[in-house]
Amino acid sequence: MEFFVFISEQWVLVSVLLILIYLFAINERIKSGRPLSVHAVTRMINADEALLLDIRDSKEFKAGHIAGAVNIPQAKLSDKLGELDEHREKFIIIADKVGQNAGAAGRRLRQNGFKVFRLTGGMMEWQSQQLPVVKS
Repeated sequence: MEFFVFISEQWVLVSVLLILIYLFAINERIKSGRPLSVHAVTRMINADEALLLDIRDSKEFKAGHIAGAVNIPQAKLSDKLGELDEHREKFIIIADKVGQNAGAAGRRLRQNGFKVFRLTGGMMEWQSQQLPVVKS
């Protein structure tokens, strides 16, 4: 009960706190790359504007991936950033399993000067839209 009394008495402070939390969440989302729908990703790849970077493990990548995707597992991304230097002029679209791990990879790439987007929903969303995958 005291919690609600505090909120009613300090509503300005609580409002400022909620606004700051919201702005922090938006800022972190932008730092890791803006999310793109599967349709926008398809358009960018077909126009040769972007490189798709699949950060899943090699085993998951071989089970099914988007055509033309480059596989660098997230654990090895820091060591293999040099492999992406030739694609620096393109956008890098990060795909993972369900879209949860792409944020950390996106922040790392942005810190190294890449233009980054994230595939919304990851490969699960791609497959649920029944878009084609390649198996190797």
